[in-house]
Amino acid sequence: MRIALAQIASTTDPEENLAEVGRRVAEAAAAGARVLVLPEATMCRFGVALGPVAEPFDGPWVTRVRELADASGITVVAGMFTPSGDGRVHNTLLVTGAGVEARYDKVHLFDAFGFAESDTVAPGTEPVTVDVPDPITGDPVRLGLSTCYDVRFPGLYQRLADAGAAVLLVPASWGAGEGKREQWELLVRARALDTGSFVLACDQADPTTVGREHGKAPTGIGFSMVAGPLGEVVDTLGAEPGLLVTDVDPAAAAHVRTRIPVLANRRF
Repeated sequence: MRIALAQIASTTDPEENLAEVGRRVAEAAAAGARVLVLPEATMCRFGVALGPVAEPFDGPWVTRVRELADASGITVVAGMFTPSGDGRVHNTLLVTGAGVEARYDKVHLFDAFGFAESDTVAPGTEPVTVDVPDPITGDPVRLGLSTCYDVRFPGLYQRLADAGAAVLLVPASWGAGEGKREQWELLVRARALDTGSFVLACDQADPTTVGREHGKAPTGIGFSMVAGPLGEVVDTLGAEPGLLVTDVDPAAAAHVRTRIPVLANRRF
C-alpha cells in the first residue's frame, strides 16, 4: 500500500490549514497514495487556546476534509481538536475518506518537559485500529492509530499489533529541545522493532524553516520518518515542509514477526 506523509507547518487559522490539507491531498493522490497522513494539530497548532477552535466530529472542518478526501479517492488521517464535555478538548485523529471513517482520541497526554497538555486536553481511553482496503487486491490493511507522546509507551503499540495492525501511524507535533530529535528517531524505530511493524511517523515541520518561532508549546521539529519492521530507517524528511511517499507491505511485517516473534514470546 502506498502511503504519503505530509509534513506541514500548521498555523492558528483552521481555514488556512484546511487549504493546506487540500493541497496535500491533491499532491498525495497524484503520487498514487491510498492514504495521506498529516501531523497532530493539523487543524490548529499548539500554543493558543484550543477550546475556541475545537469542533464536533460532524462539524464543518471534518466535513470539508471528508469532501476533499472523497473527491480524490484517498483516506486522510489528520490531527484536530473536538470538545470533550468537561471544558477541555480531545486531541483527536480524524480518519476519513474513500469509505473509511474512524477517530482516535490521544490516550497519553504530554505532561512532560514543563508542558501540561492535560490542563486543556482530556485523554482518550481506547486503542483504535482502522481497515483500509488495498486498492489492487481489495484486501483490508489494518492501521494502528497513535499520536505523538504515545510513542513513548510501547504497551499501546503492542496492543495495536495484537489487534492485527502491521502499519502503525504516529502523527505528531514534537517539542523542540536538546536531544529531542534523537529521542524521536530512537522511539519511532524502537516501536517498529518491538512490534515487528512499519511505523510511519509524521511530524509538524520545524516552524523556524517557514519564518516562525517554536514558542513554549510543542510545535514540531520535522524529520518525519518511516521505520521498517526490523527497526531500520526506510525514509525520512528534513526539518522543512515536504511530502514523503512510501510503499509498505504488511506481508513483510508478518515475515519479521515469524522470524523474531517478540509479540508471541512476551511473558509480561
